[in-house]
Amino acid sequence: MGNLGLLVRVILGVSMSVILWAAFLYARPAENFVGESSRIVFFHVPMAWIATLAFLIAAIHSGLYLRNRRPESDDAAAAAARLGLLFCFLATVTGSIFARVMWNSYWNWDPRETSIVLLLLVYGAYTGLRAAIEDPERRATLSAAYALIAFVTVPFLMFAVPRMYASLHPDTVINPRGKVEMSPDIRLVFFSSLAAFTVFFFWIYSLDRKVARLFREAEAVRQQEMAS
Repeated sequence: MGNLGLLVRVILGVSMSVILWAAFLYARPAENFVGESSRIVFFHVPMAWIATLAFLIAAIHSGLYLRNRRPESDDAAAAAARLGLLFCFLATVTGSIFARVMWNSYWNWDPRETSIVLLLLVYGAYTGLRAAIEDPERRATLSAAYALIAFVTVPFLMFAVPRMYASLHPDTVINPRGKVEMSPDIRLVFFSSLAAFTVFFFWIYSLDRKVARLFREAEAVRQQEMAS
């Protein structure tokens, strides 16, 4: 297992290094998107995708917790929600950098900017809820119920709202006709980045769950010692 973990880390390190090089030196977005600033799409879109994926995983494990009441399910849901919030924040930051270059302002209250901020608030409240409740079982139950309700907002805020109103946000990946129009170099770097960031997410997600399990086991030992 240790050798496998080392292999995964090596592959991830090499992959991310190659993608970083390719994003700035290999791909030629100036002729395809909206100039050199569009290179940020190689990072911004994967981060938004991972945030959506993480919130979905949090909802699934929350439902499993309400069904089986296993602490492992609560750990999995909490880890996914935390990472989803992190990547949602990173997607917001990278989007703001692009906005500053394109429209001379980090923030324009564009529908996409507004909807992602609302999503940050929704899942920021989730982390606040977990921090506010001391009893583990009650915290897990209320958090699971909240995560299921919160995920209802994800498709609405990530996909529906930004397309219901006029937006400054360019359709650099999928055009209004629903087609992916990218040159071969852009397509290669973009989908490679998407795959690498997804693997990276699952790796840190597994680490988060392991840490949570160790804390839970340590707390159980401490409770036993106090009882004896």
